[in-house]
Amino acid sequence: MLFVYLKGRAKMIIKKAEKNDLQKILDLQYLAYQSEAKLFNNPDIPPLRQTLAEVESEYQKGVVLKAVDENNTIIGSVRACYDNDTVYIGKLMVHPEKQGQGIGTQLLTAIEKEYQQKRYELFTSSKSKKNIELYEKSGYRIFREEQITEELKFVYLEKWT
Repeated sequence: MLFVYLKGRAKMIIKKAEKNDLQKILDLQYLAYQSEAKLFNNPDIPPLRQTLAEVESEYQKGVVLKAVDENNTIIGSVRACYDNDTVYIGKLMVHPEKQGQGIGTQLLTAIEKEYQQKRYELFTSSKSKKNIELYEKSGYRIFREEQITEELKFVYLEKWT
């Protein structure tokens, strides 16, 4: 269990999610990814279509962390799995009302500590400037871009330790 204290704010705890947390994490995902959907004017982006069964599959294959506030409410989450000497990080999310308080950065640091490998990789949309900024501040660097559709380009970032 990892305890995190935010500057001038209430206590937050980051710990491994349990299987019975997954529906709440998926609900948070649907809420947190609304801003991404707005960037593309498309409510049908993959994180908003993901099912509980798919989240359960990710849970079985890797690590899912949750950030909870003093009321034990899930306010953030991140997932990762290890394959071929790389930790693949995904679905870093923070409740919209809690963004900008360092929670995402703490979750990213916590998931890296779960694996402590030499290489980490994640991706986001090229339009997600806040996400890219957060990742770059955490030591990630863009190493590849992939045009998915005319409007959607993924930016892949990596970090070596």
